[in-house]
Amino acid sequence: MSGNLLKNPNGDEDFEHWELTENGGDEWRTEEMPGDCVNTFYDESVNKYFCTSFELCLKRQVIDLLAEGFDPENLDFVQPAVTVEDWYTSRTDCGCIYKLIVTLLNDSQEVIADFQPTEVTVDPDTDDCSWKKVTHTFTDYGPGLRFISFEHGGQDTKFWKGWFGVRLTGSSVTIDL
Repeated sequence: MSGNLLKNPNGDEDFEHWELTENGGDEWRTEEMPGDCVNTFYDESVNKYFCTSFELCLKRQVIDLLAEGFDPENLDFVQPAVTVEDWYTSRTDCGCIYKLIVTLLNDSQEVIADFQPTEVTVDPDTDDCSWKKVTHTFTDYGPGLRFISFEHGGQDTKFWKGWFGVRLTGSSVTIDL
């Protein structure tokens, strides 16, 4: 039950465990590190990343907390902190848009709480294109948590054919019991 609840967070298994909710342009793909990313990732054990195309690409994973072994009473009464983390970057020759949507869901998969930061546009002319971390911790969200939906993605800003959009890796969802 401890550790990252997301399966295949870096693309080591291509898109295994992910639902491609938007697959625009030339569609999603995975690449080997460092690929066309100028800056290396902080964790040398991460060997791959996901990359998007010229139209919106989003992928989602829904975590079933009871199937993962969490006790409903603990989830309801303790309401443990739920921390999400994601990393993104762009290429140095094309800007990109990054999106993240994380929702805590009840047993009917209705939203209890959500985290949806403003989408980010990265311009390589003004950005160093280093890997950027987004993190959020849910607390005091109330009883009923049974699922967590993690969805992220984006696209490039120049609509170039190929895979010039946002790069994603190092995603995680952890629960602090």
